[in-house]
Amino acid sequence: MTRHILAAALALTPLAALSAPSTGQIVQEHILPRFTALTETADTLAQAAQDDCQPASAPLRAAYHDAFDAWISASHLRFGPTEVDDRAFALAFWPDSRGATPRVLSGLIAAEDPVAMDPEDYAEVSIAGRGFYALEALLFDDRFTEDDHAVYRCTLVQTITADIAQLSADIEQDWRDDYAEVITSPGPSAPYRSDEEALQELLRALSQGLQFTHDSRLGRPLGSFDQPRPMRAEARRSERSARHVRLSLAALRDLALDLAAEDEALAQRLGEQFDTALARLGALDDPTFAGVADPQTRLKIEVLQQDVGTLRDTVQQELGPTLGVAAGFNALDGD
Repeated sequence: MTRHILAAALALTPLAALSAPSTGQIVQEHILPRFTALTETADTLAQAAQDDCQPASAPLRAAYHDAFDAWISASHLRFGPTEVDDRAFALAFWPDSRGATPRVLSGLIAAEDPVAMDPEDYAEVSIAGRGFYALEALLFDDRFTEDDHAVYRCTLVQTITADIAQLSADIEQDWRDDYAEVITSPGPSAPYRSDEEALQELLRALSQGLQFTHDSRLGRPLGSFDQPRPMRAEARRSERSARHVRLSLAALRDLALDLAAEDEALAQRLGEQFDTALARLGALDDPTFAGVADPQTRLKIEVLQQDVGTLRDTVQQELGPTLGVAAGFNALDGD
């Protein structure tokens, strides 16, 4: 994937005047618990689908929300095991600007493609037909909850949830078996040649996470004043749009405070900025950002987006130099 340098990224600098935060502690307390939670909730989701695969099943929908919560809380960690075989995109293919997910699902259902009979075979299906957004369509989109092809749809739900569970388990296993050691043991011939490079990876994850929320989770439904795009809100069918912003900001707050732990003043400022954004989001009471079409509500969402932009600026302009690194390349930039 083509990568572009973040516009506001600073050059690598040796200015880390304060002692660096512990990468090992961040791995043990921030990263591994999130992937453990993802594995556990994904397993519960797959079992719920086996027990009752009907779209309106309350236990299935509850398990869907729990597992999706776990992924969003880990989704900023877009390096290492999540990037192997495009696992992150297979779990969460969004934005889907060309409508690939409903197109892939419609094709599978119309043909009753036997690929859906085996989760191992299903891993070869286009990533647009896999993961949480494909499952959301099957559970919440009227186009995919009708009675025709009901048995096949049931099988598809079961296979997609099993695929989600396998992807989640593979990511966690790779972290525990290998990558936790990789990122905490830099060396001349290792993927990370120094502690600074490992910290740069974590800073990049933080910066990218904020950028994604600013540009996609908020920017896509906002569109422009003359042409708001509420139908482009993330996971709007299951009314998770604002929930994703909240979960992501909470996870990024945790990582930011870990990275800023040795600079008390900066950590306090970052904490306050995150709290401001989260409080503003909580006051919206607009789960799908439908209010982007209403001038008064739209202004509140725009101010929230500005809050996230301010956080990103603080991370790049203050936290980066404090750590002696820059955010660097953005792995979310497309071709």
